[in-house]
Amino acid sequence: MEDLKLRHLEDVSTLALDKEQCIGCSLCTEVCPQAVFEMQDNKADIVDFNACMECGACVQNCPSKAISVSPGVG
Repeated sequence: MEDLKLRHLEDVSTLALDKEQCIGCSLCTEVCPQAVFEMQDNKADIVDFNACMECGACVQNCPSKAISVSPGVG
């Protein structure tokens, strides 16, 4: 059986990242179940925007409030 990669609707997520506010703690990369984030140059970066399912785990764990999402909107 082929591995299925679950995807949200294309280009509708409300996910936003303020790189200026990011402190590089990498918690978002650890808690995101869809591997939406990766660390690049000691800052979080959105590498798979359309994989975001708006669960809010990243927002709840971001100590610098650099991430926003409106769960269930997109």
